[in-house]
Parts: sequence; C-alpha cells; structure tokens
Amino acid sequence: MSQMLRITAATFTFIARLEEEKAPQTCAAFRRILPFQQQLIQARWSGESCWIPLGSFKLNVEYENLTSYPSRGEILFYPGGLSETEILFPYGSTHFASKMGQLAGNHFLTIIEGNDQLPALGHLCLWQGAQPILFEDV
Repeated sequence: MSQMLRITAATFTFIARLEEEKAPQTCAAFRRILPFQQQLIQARWSGESCWIPLGSFKLNVEYENLTSYPSRGEILFYPGGLSETEILFPYGSTHFASKMGQLAGNHFLTIIEGNDQLPALGHLCLWQGAQPILFEDV
C-alpha cells in the first residue's frame, strides 16, 4: 500500500504522507475507514487552522506522536478526552486548543504536495463556511 493519501478539499487537491513510523496506530486505523468524507470548518480556538469535528467518533487509538504546535500541513487526529474527537488541519500558525485549554493531537499526516494552497483553503473556510473534504488512497 502507498504511504500517500489524496486529500480533496473544496477545489483544492493535496498529497499527504502517512506518518506510519511515528503514528502507526493512528495511520492504520485511519486507513481502515478510507475513503473518509466530511466537512472542514474554521477552527474556533487554534489559530490558522481548520478542523473536522467528529463528536464521539472513535478510532480506538492511543496518543502517539503528540504535538500542540503543528506546522502548516501537519494534520492531527485528536482521539478525544478533554474535548470532542477531531481532525485538525493547519493552514498557518497554529496552537491546538479548545475551550478546555491546550490540547495535543497525533500528528499522522503531512501534506507534501499543495502546501502553497493551504492559506487559500483556510481563508475559504473562514469566509465562506464549511467545505467538503475527502481523504482517499492515491
């Protein structure tokens, strides 16, 4: 299997590398639910980031490869706990947080193609609202 995923968000296409060495549980569990389609919205607390709220959805993974300060294009899965389960999709300067305070999520995907499009996607979500997003194998 490829270590790459295609992410289509609104009219933008990205290629992302699964961080299988650093986040093997998260990558394997996420791969099992592909293709995965949701809505991407502007993050409420985390700065220049979008998110996919997942409520009580579970991938049944532990915390691994944690960060609270992902760089642009470093996608996190938050398994839940202090806040609801979510995927964080940074397009700029990000400090992962919720109304409960700072969070840390599993860095499991890194965008390697299309990084230059991330700010435009972020601004689209900020000013135009929810956008469709699809994760699939390349």
